[in-house]
Amino acid sequence: MAGGNEVAKEVEWRIKVEDDTLERTVVGCMWAVTAGVALKLCKFVKKAWELGVNDPRKFIHCLKVGIALSAVSLFYYWKPLYDGVGGNAMWAVMTVVVVFEYTAGATISKTVNRMCGTSLAGFLGIGVHWVASRAGEQLEPVIIGVSLFLLASAATFSRFIPTIKARFDYGAMIFILTFSLVSISSYRVDELLTMAQYRMFTIIIGSILCIIVSVTIRPIWAGLELYVLVTGNLDKLANSLQCCVAQYFGGSEAPEAESGEVSNNKLLGYKCVLGSKATEETMANLARWEPVHGRFNFRHPWRQYVRIGASMRSCASCIDALIGCINSDNKASDDMKKTMSSISMKVGANCASVIRELANTIRNMTKSSKLDILVTEMNSAAQELRSLLNSYPNLVNATSHKARRSTQTETASPDDQAATIEIPLIEIIQVVTVASLLIEIVARVEGIVEAVEELSDLAEFQPETCVKSKQHAADSKISPDQQNDEEAVIRTLQMV
Repeated sequence: MAGGNEVAKEVEWRIKVEDDTLERTVVGCMWAVTAGVALKLCKFVKKAWELGVNDPRKFIHCLKVGIALSAVSLFYYWKPLYDGVGGNAMWAVMTVVVVFEYTAGATISKTVNRMCGTSLAGFLGIGVHWVASRAGEQLEPVIIGVSLFLLASAATFSRFIPTIKARFDYGAMIFILTFSLVSISSYRVDELLTMAQYRMFTIIIGSILCIIVSVTIRPIWAGLELYVLVTGNLDKLANSLQCCVAQYFGGSEAPEAESGEVSNNKLLGYKCVLGSKATEETMANLARWEPVHGRFNFRHPWRQYVRIGASMRSCASCIDALIGCINSDNKASDDMKKTMSSISMKVGANCASVIRELANTIRNMTKSSKLDILVTEMNSAAQELRSLLNSYPNLVNATSHKARRSTQTETASPDDQAATIEIPLIEIIQVVTVASLLIEIVARVEGIVEAVEELSDLAEFQPETCVKSKQHAADSKISPDQQNDEEAVIRTLQMV
């Protein structure tokens, strides 16, 4: 008996130890999971805070949305307003949530599309209901169903048309939604006209409120975003071209002694130009909805910025091919590169100068007095490079293969020496390709020049001399908020 009691005590002691260990394990796992979630949450909050600090306009946009929703919610909280619209006030709240966008142009575009689509669909739906109700109970569902099929199909097809898709795609979608709701509900709802009036009224209220808040409280203009994007891409294109040519022909003697990371960022800046097509087209479409603001007058030629962007991408693709050629495995000898280094670097520098002058032209909205001179110098340098390519074999015979010529001096005459020197194709193919691409880049830069000059004519840029004489008056017209917005956009694009 005594032995049995000891065994029982040992068993009980073991069970208690196992229960305590399990509890500690579960608690430890819970603490580990909690700590991991808290750590990830802290990292997320830190990234979100850095995002807002880098571009404070995002914080301002959030506050604007809150202000709009708080204002429209008064239709529920304030009894006189609620008595006027009733439960349809929720349509105003939904409108604010759906149409309020980051830029003023996007907000105006969606509000106008929503009001027009809702109005047109509402009128057509009421008209179809009136016709169907006069046709009798048997034909009423048939007429409503056929009209719904035809109009919904036509509106859906219109969304594939490029001009409508660019500016009225949201309106077409709202038209389909509203007409479907009105036409289907009209079969069971008696007071259709009253319901449509209240809903239309609340939607208009929400839309107008969105426009007022978006335009009056620190507006973010899509036109300004496009303007800064194009000028910044021109600077990046110039830096990429100049760094590429300088690194290839200059090597360690390149004039710009910058850190590797900074130099690499400048070299790859052309990729931002290649990837900006969708952003430029979107901003140009939204900017057309915006009112006069800053230095941009009514009917400013926003589409011309898209054409400038297309010309820049054409040049950037050539720079991409140039960098690919430079990074290829077939390397040219140093003698070959020295033969064409000075004139090639001159072409690259002149092209970069022209592109930077174009950026200043758009940035200052003035017709440059130096642009024609810079273009002439660029074309002259390109002509010199072209002439050098035509006489390249003679130059190589005169400067390269000196060791081979010295061994042939004792056994061959001077005429025979020139005839027997051979230039391996693999030694010149890279440098000749680079020079040919530089000549092509000159032609692409001329395309950018033509696009910018067309913009200056359409936007009626003033001559630079006239602007300088009126600089003080022009600066006084630009508000501090406008300058702050431009600086914020520039800082944001520099981080990209």
